[in-house]
Amino acid sequence: MISYRIDVAGARAHLFRVTLRIERPAREQRVSLPAWIPGSYLVREFARHLSRLRARQGQREARVEQLDKASWLVRCEGTAALILDYDVYAFDTSVRAAFLDAGRGFFNATSVCLRIHDREGEPHAISFAGLPRDWQIATAMPRAEGGSGYRAPDYDALVDHPFELGRFWRGTFTACGVPHEFVVTGAWPGFDGARLLADTRRICEAQIALWHGADAAARDVPFERYVFLLNAVDEGQGGLEHRASTALIAPRRKLPRAGMLAGAGAIDDGYADLLGLVSHEYFHTWNVKRMRPAEFAKLDYTRENYTELLWFFEGFTSYYDDLMLVRAGLVDDARYLALVAKNVNAVLGAPGRRVQSVAQASFDAWVKYYRSDENTPNATISYYAKGALVALALDLSLRSASGGRATLDAVMRALWAASGGGPITEADILAATAKAGGARRGKAIAASLAQWVHGTGELPLAELLTPFGVKWRPQAATLAQRLGVRVAESALTGVKLTHVLRGGAAEQAGLSAGDELLALDGWRLRRLDDAQALLAPQPAPPRKAAPRELLVSRDQRVLRIALAVPAAGEDGASVQLVADGAASAAARALRRAWLGG
Repeated sequence: MISYRIDVAGARAHLFRVTLRIERPAREQRVSLPAWIPGSYLVREFARHLSRLRARQGQREARVEQLDKASWLVRCEGTAALILDYDVYAFDTSVRAAFLDAGRGFFNATSVCLRIHDREGEPHAISFAGLPRDWQIATAMPRAEGGSGYRAPDYDALVDHPFELGRFWRGTFTACGVPHEFVVTGAWPGFDGARLLADTRRICEAQIALWHGADAAARDVPFERYVFLLNAVDEGQGGLEHRASTALIAPRRKLPRAGMLAGAGAIDDGYADLLGLVSHEYFHTWNVKRMRPAEFAKLDYTRENYTELLWFFEGFTSYYDDLMLVRAGLVDDARYLALVAKNVNAVLGAPGRRVQSVAQASFDAWVKYYRSDENTPNATISYYAKGALVALALDLSLRSASGGRATLDAVMRALWAASGGGPITEADILAATAKAGGARRGKAIAASLAQWVHGTGELPLAELLTPFGVKWRPQAATLAQRLGVRVAESALTGVKLTHVLRGGAAEQAGLSAGDELLALDGWRLRRLDDAQALLAPQPAPPRKAAPRELLVSRDQRVLRIALAVPAAGEDGASVQLVADGAASAAARALRRAWLGG
């Protein structure tokens, strides 16, 4: 048995004190801390927060030798239990690491629990010490026999169950016969917990039905219990999936409030966004935590684990997260199409979509996605955003070619059944797509999918949406889009360029990220809207617009830059998606089957 005692007595110093007991240690026992956490594809070097590592056997101190940045060798004598003591500094409020103060504790075991080499397959136990009397514990990890502490069958399971500690709200519901728990830390007093439980239950039931059929019961679901752990904060949002739980962080203003209107068209954007996050992480319970890339069949916690399939596991999950909201009756069709349009516009606004395929974006996630900079939109594309659009294109293609009989839902279920909820490859995805598409069109649709995934061309979304009675309406470019910039505005810094997009007017003029825009044609700029007013058409505009004089501050120097501003009214920089009220009955039926599930 491998056992960890987590002591929170050092909460004011943000220190977890960990005591690790290893029965029958090896003569030279190696231990290490993971360098990353599954689901977040960046080497985060959790060992940088570990200190004061000491070892003993009985009364004898054992020698500890550090081998590299995250692993140690302990030289043991005999078979007496090896005891390791160490501190973990915990002051990261994200869902990926560990946090501890006098009011709250949270951790993933990848940040706290050393891995015992060659013993990973044995049972691992966690217990606690120093907990204040009014603190609670929330986790999906099963309790140990006798109710003292918690137990996981192996190290992989241990690190797949985060813990929330402290004072928090908790509520329960049952979805398709499976118990679910929702824990919220940091909520405002007016928080409507009953509403959150009811709406989350609808999401869960819709997703269970998608994977296991409308008559699914508890025996069909691949977990016995599920726990949502939400940390409500002032700013920040994200989530991390686990096999029977998820850790979430979101602004508390997005929580439902007492008196909030009900109905699919009534919820506000903030709450809809929170429900989309809940939906996304829950969908991962099937799509990546069980059905996963073949490269993730056995994880290596010491280094990057590469795959080209995040467009499927993250992108397709991003497609379904909002789709599940409309199918669960939580948002209406108009809101859903607006959410899709928002994603379309994010992709259209990234020149990197012509540079990097989503398969490449997946492989490069370890060095690019989580390390964005001023050049990111020019050189990369999000496997979340474009991956979701690839899923949309595939779903529409299947439905349109078959008159609604073939769907992406069926492809997902077929993959689940064929893999047994285990590892899959791109070849498996293409084969399931070809089979679902039928003998006449299946191979062509699968070939299109491969091209969308490995190519950098535009997706034919406008064409694919037409048979579903959805209008693709190009919108006039904003001034930022016309210039090819992204900006940050504040009372202190004024208008500051955060990104200069490839091929735009700003790049051609020689502007750079970090430039502060001071004045246009001698007029002070405090916000980009000021420039919009100054660029308004004159009564008798010249045939060709002359360059405008832009005053810029760069590295404490003031520069004069000639800026040629593209004319207003150029369309195509963004789109609006609208259900066509005059669509044919066949188109409306296809749309209803798509959005209704």
